[in-house]
Amino acid sequence: MADITLRPMTAGDADRVLAIYQAGLDGGDASFETVAPTWTAFDAGRLAAHRLVAVDDDGSVLGWIAVSPTSSRAVYAGVVEHSVYVDPAAHGRGVARLLLDALITSTEAAGIWTIQSGVFPENAASLALHRRAGFRVVGTRERVGRHHGRWRDVVLLERRSPVVA
Repeated sequence: MADITLRPMTAGDADRVLAIYQAGLDGGDASFETVAPTWTAFDAGRLAAHRLVAVDDDGSVLGWIAVSPTSSRAVYAGVVEHSVYVDPAAHGRGVARLLLDALITSTEAAGIWTIQSGVFPENAASLALHRRAGFRVVGTRERVGRHHGRWRDVVLLERRSPVVA
């Protein structure tokens, strides 16, 4: 992975980040969303300190990761929900794992003790990625929402930091 580097996401990455997001949504097993948001909405909903992109040696964005707060209540200040998306052309290169490992480092340094995510059970690659990164299945929310006209389950995953008390 010497040809892949990570850096903070900037507004200059907006077109590629949203295109990669849309590609994931088009695959059908990434999210209940069907259309990527505007950059303004994306930017407003995610914590600036924990947004990263993976770029190849020519600077092209291959994937991204970002977190959103789960609640505005102070007691949940150390809990975030994350999303990670990789350009389909870069699948299998370890991009998602690189991003997830960096996010774990970033959030722990900021005192965040729990990262959570909801994943469709059909998304076997994402479930395996999260297990390898220390996430555990908390449970399955059955028929929690409709997606493309059918009810979908969501597997709730979390990673509790072993270093943030």
